[in-house]
Amino acid sequence: MLIKKVVKFFDKLEDKIRGKLSHYPFVYAFIGGIGVVLFWRGVWHTADDMNVGSVISLIIGSIMLLLTGIFVSAFVGSRLIISGLIGERKMEEKEEEELQTEEMQLKNLQNTLNRVEKKISDLEIKVEEEKNLHH
Repeated sequence: MLIKKVVKFFDKLEDKIRGKLSHYPFVYAFIGGIGVVLFWRGVWHTADDMNVGSVISLIIGSIMLLLTGIFVSAFVGSRLIISGLIGERKMEEKEEEELQTEEMQLKNLQNTLNRVEKKISDLEIKVEEEKNLHH
């Protein structure tokens, strides 16, 4: 029961921090980068402290990545795999017209997203006004 409360607390804390940091992408990326480096530094030093050699590290790491299904996606990337499966051409091979079409599609998606965000914002304002009227 205590573990559930602790997990729930940190889950909510993460949501709040992520929500605030998402407004500052550069700061978010900087903090995230530091966290990743410190994490891997800790892993590296722990392996050194345990006298785990290079070959053993390679074997253990490969087994862990293979068993979890992360091996291929970590080194090739899911976008690259999907593009290969659907027969998509590499960026260099695409014609100018195809790139412009993709760019227009992305702009249309961004415009749609902006409209949805505006509607949500308007709804939030209306809900807040309704709350204020009833209090």
